[in-house]
Order: sequence, then C-alpha cells, then structure tokens
Amino acid sequence: MRNWRINLIFALIFLFGAVVIGRLFYLQIIKGDYYRALAQGQQRIFQALGKERGEIFFHGGQILATNIKGNYLFASPSEIKNKEEAAEKISSILKLDKNIVLEKLNKDTFLEPLKLDPTSEEEKLIKNLNLTGLYFKEGIFRKYPQGEMASQTIGFLGGEEVGQYGLEGYYDDILQGLDGGEKSDKGPDIILTLDYNIQFMAEKLLKEAKENLKIEGGQIVVLEPNSGKVLALASFPNFDPNYYFDAEDFKIFQNSATQKFFEPGSIFKPITMAGALDQGRITPQTTYVDEGEVKIGGYTIYNYGKKVWGERTMTEVLENSINTGAVFVERKLGSNLFLEYIEKFGLFEPTGIDLQGEVFSENKEFKKGYEINFATVSFGQGIEITPLQMARAFCAIANGGKMVKPYTVEKIVNYDKTKEIQPQISPEQVISLNAASKLTAMLVGVVENGFGKKAKIPGYYIAGKTGTAQVPWSALGVKKKGYSETTWQSFIGFAPAFSPKFLILVKLDNPQTNTAESSAVPIFKELAKYIIDYLEIPPDYE
Repeated sequence: MRNWRINLIFALIFLFGAVVIGRLFYLQIIKGDYYRALAQGQQRIFQALGKERGEIFFHGGQILATNIKGNYLFASPSEIKNKEEAAEKISSILKLDKNIVLEKLNKDTFLEPLKLDPTSEEEKLIKNLNLTGLYFKEGIFRKYPQGEMASQTIGFLGGEEVGQYGLEGYYDDILQGLDGGEKSDKGPDIILTLDYNIQFMAEKLLKEAKENLKIEGGQIVVLEPNSGKVLALASFPNFDPNYYFDAEDFKIFQNSATQKFFEPGSIFKPITMAGALDQGRITPQTTYVDEGEVKIGGYTIYNYGKKVWGERTMTEVLENSINTGAVFVERKLGSNLFLEYIEKFGLFEPTGIDLQGEVFSENKEFKKGYEINFATVSFGQGIEITPLQMARAFCAIANGGKMVKPYTVEKIVNYDKTKEIQPQISPEQVISLNAASKLTAMLVGVVENGFGKKAKIPGYYIAGKTGTAQVPWSALGVKKKGYSETTWQSFIGFAPAFSPKFLILVKLDNPQTNTAESSAVPIFKELAKYIIDYLEIPPDYE
C-alpha cells in the first residue's frame, strides 16, 4: 500500500512537471515572438523616445512615420475595480466605443494603452474621475499618420526604442542615428521608392476584393522592372502600427509578399518556357499534340477541367494555360537544365530586399529529382516561393533578361548630406534578349487571345499570365498529404509590353471564383489603367 501511494505521488509530480514544461515551451518557443512584441509594446509606455528618430517618407513626400510630442493615456487593468462603470466614463470622455474600452480593461495585461495624445480637456476630465489605475506618460512618440497603409512594409517601433519588422526593423540603426558608434541628435530620414498613390490604389483594390470576392488575404506587388524599385507593396489584412500592441496574432505583422510562401500555379509556366526558348529547344511556333493527360509512374496529370486541346503551338500553350504543354516543354529542356534555370531566376534564394525577415525555401522535396516533381513544377505546383521572388523573376523577362534586386529606399537624408541608393542589376543574362523578346510576344498573346483578355487596355500591349493553384493541406496547417480545394489565384503582367514601365503581381488567397480570370485579372487591369493614367504613359497604338 505504501509503495502504491509513493508511486502515485511521483506520478502526480511528473504529470505536473510535464504540464509546466509544456506550457513554458508554448509560451517561450511557439508564442515567443508574439509575447516578446506584446511585452515590448507595454514597455513602450514607460520608454517614450528620448531623442528624435529619423522620419520615413513616401517617394512623393507624404509622411509614413514621424515623431510627436505628447501624452499617452494607459490603464493598469488589475488596479481598476468597477470595470463596467470605468469603461462607461472613459469612453464618454474619449469618444471611444465602450465595448472596446471595456475589453481593454478586462485584459490580463500589466498595461493597456487607451489613447495617444489626448486633448488637454480630455486629460483634465480623465484626471477628475479620480480612478485608480489610469496614468499619463509624457514624451516623444512614434506616430504613423497613414494608419494601416503599408503597415507590413513599415513595421513599427517597439519597446526599448527597437524597430521591429519591415523598414523600421531593417533600417533601425540608421533611423536611430548610429554613425561610427555615436548617436546623433536626430537619425537620418529615409525616402522610399514606394509611391503613395499607387500604394493607396493597390490597398483599396484588395479591400474591395474582400467585399466582392470574399478573399481570405491577398498581396499586390508593383515593381519597376528595369531597376527593381518597389512602387507598391500591399497586403490584406493589415494592422495599424500606432496600435500594434492590440494585435491578437503576431502573424499579422508579417509581410506576406516576403515572409510567406505560396505555390504559383500557371504564372510559373513562362519560367519553364524561358529556359527552353533560351536553349533553342522550342520556338513560339513549335507544336505538340495534347491528349488531355500525361501519365508519369502511378500519377496522371490533367489539364484544367480535363480539357483536350489537340495540336497546339507553344504560344497557345500559354494562351490557354495547358498543363500538359508545360510538361512537354520541361521534357524538351531536360530536368537538369530546368533546375538550373529556376536557380538562375533566383527562386531558391532571397531577393535581398531591404525589409526585415525575408524568407526563402530551398524546395528540398522538389530537388530530390523525381520525374513527377519536375513535371508538376513545370506548371507551378510543387514549388514554394514568395510573391516577391515571383515578381523579381518576371522582371528578367520584362527587361530583356537581367536580374534586378528589389529595393524600397531610394534616399537616406542626414542634414546636408544625401545618399542615393543605386539600382543593383546583374551584368549576366538569365536568358538572352532574343528569348525574352519572344516570350514577351507570347505573353502579349495571352492577353490578346487567351485567358488574360480581361487585362486588355485599349491602346497598350500588355504582357501577362494567369495562375490558379491548389493550396496544399500542409500550408493550411493540416497534417495531411495532397491538396485542398482552397486556391491561390494570381495574375502577373507588365506594360507597355515592349518598353515596360511597371510590373504588377496580384495574388489572392481563396477568392470565391473558380479561376484567376475572374478574380486577379480584373484587379490587375484596374491598377494598370490607373498607373498608366497616373504616370501619363503614352499609348503603343491608336
């Protein structure tokens, strides 16, 4: 009996220890980033800026990040007794939603920000309430006047005056004014390549896609293909960096264009074509006979809708987005060269963009060399990349075969000294100018005659490609092999096709449409038309 009791006690101690260790692992490892950001957000109240941090401006001069002097009102929820009554009084004075204030007062946090820079009258009325647990802190605070606009690109200033995510994280030392180990009174300002108006329109279109297409998320990347300048980098959903500490999930801080993977689907087919054209294995007029399917081992690859196209040219393969045609091209090129061209297009490496936390995939499963893997990747399934990697690769098609490095900052201004950031363009050709020109003409055919017709803009030649890819279960957090019915739908294109001034990638997460033809393509057209008018780009023809 005594041994039984001792064993029970040891078992209970062991179980309790396992629970504690498991909880610590969850808090410190799995949720570590989130609570670190949250804690620093709370520290921010105590540690307002002690000096002026450099400001951040859009290309046109609009302020994206600045500093303001003022007060911060915050609450200590544990000190407030009658929370319902307190929320009623506070919300009435600050003209805030009572339920939002009450939610903050009920949070299990040490400090909860209520309002940045309340008016002198609001401060007076709050103090007259004589409520325990309400505090004001004076100082210089980081302010983001545009609210949610470009939030994943800008990042935010966390506690201890540390920039986190995006530009605030990547350029933290510069913005602080660290120069040779010495701190200046004010950090240098940075001027972005991002255009306020193009960014605004891109974000507007994503918000409309949420309403009209019920997207779960989406990104729009706009680049200048000859230089790598980022003209817009829009994501949905986004957050307000002024109140980043209200975020319930730190993943909202991640820039989906640079920090999350997707399988590109048929927008990848031009990459497959590029290598074969460059090697002379095909021409735009090369034909093959489509039987609707290709069998590889125990697998069968079908076209969309199991359609049979018969004899088709390579141009028609792109126009009609024929999966078996892409497999035909990959086989003509050969697996080794196919892999080599994917590497040349930078799809196994980071783009090097000047934003904190860029990720890339080594695509180890694809590289194992199985024939079925090479076949599916030829039409964009089975390879994971970021939207920015895809946009960068397409720049090499648009600009005649050169790889560029995307960048977001064009000037760093420090008092009377200005440093201009120069484009970084590879001297080597990824593909020849001849191959790029042929492929561009084929992509114009996609818009003129194929599934990209809804992207047509009168007077202009547009080069582009649609893509619809199934989302693997693993990307949805489900431990299951294969693919779900959820889709990524995208369109990538550039204009004017033969002298491009901009390139746009529109990627939508699970829109309530069957293909990109009805979702991403119309969004591309609206944004492209806006940019053409905004930049006053002359037409190709009358």
